[in-house]
Amino acid sequence: MSDIGVRRAITAERTELAELLAGLAAERWDGATLCRGWRVREVVAHITMPYRLSGARFAVEMVRAAGSFHRMADRVARRDAAELTAEDLLKSLWDNVAHPWKPPGGGFAGALSHDVIHGLDITVGLGLGRKVPEDRLRIVQDAINPKSVKFFGVDLKGIELRADDLDWRYGSGEVVSGAAQDLLLVLCGRRLPAGTLHGAEAQRFTRSG
Repeated sequence: MSDIGVRRAITAERTELAELLAGLAAERWDGATLCRGWRVREVVAHITMPYRLSGARFAVEMVRAAGSFHRMADRVARRDAAELTAEDLLKSLWDNVAHPWKPPGGGFAGALSHDVIHGLDITVGLGLGRKVPEDRLRIVQDAINPKSVKFFGVDLKGIELRADDLDWRYGSGEVVSGAAQDLLLVLCGRRLPAGTLHGAEAQRFTRSG
């Protein structure tokens, strides 16, 4: 797909997420997500971080985090979630639905992946049952590579992820099946609610409790 097409998908994804967040009851902004230790407000703070953080400020934050992106992202998300209201965070998303941000080395497909995965962190975490449109899932699937999987530290040794709603699979070995969007979350190191995945090894990627 052309950059123009991917950017349209990004705008649509951000718009739909903003609409969903606008309809959340105030207390649900403090609901747990699939991102460990992050509530909805921390996830939205992270999604919108690139719109607030200049390149120079990003570099400063990375130095403070001793070069660890994960450490930097966690600290900034917690700080911004504490300092900004839900209304502030939602406005930041609305104001930037067409923002041209791209993650380093990820292109526009990487930006869409960022929005899709973190949107799912929220909707799956809250049990909202939102389905990401297939055309957007395909863009995210096509952007997956061993480097991106390694970034999230997920162990897929001996595992084949196989979608039961799309013709898509990743890896080889014992089959773990589920909806394509849920398998994308597995690739990003998330543990999913019980009953989401199927197969003898599904428990490896399932939340306890």
